[in-house]
Amino acid sequence: MSALLYLIPIAVLLGLLGLGAFLWALRAGQFDDLDGAANRILFDDEPPEDGKS
Repeated sequence: MSALLYLIPIAVLLGLLGLGAFLWALRAGQFDDLDGAANRILFDDEPPEDGKS
């Protein structure tokens, strides 16, 4: 029973830490363009302008 006195605050602290990390990522713009990276790998890069390839 005394182990719960340690485990419950640790679980709450880890939950708040995860929520804080999610909110930080949301505010930093990590979830703005979810399809861009997935579509970017499907297309070739533009060839160089000098004609050498």
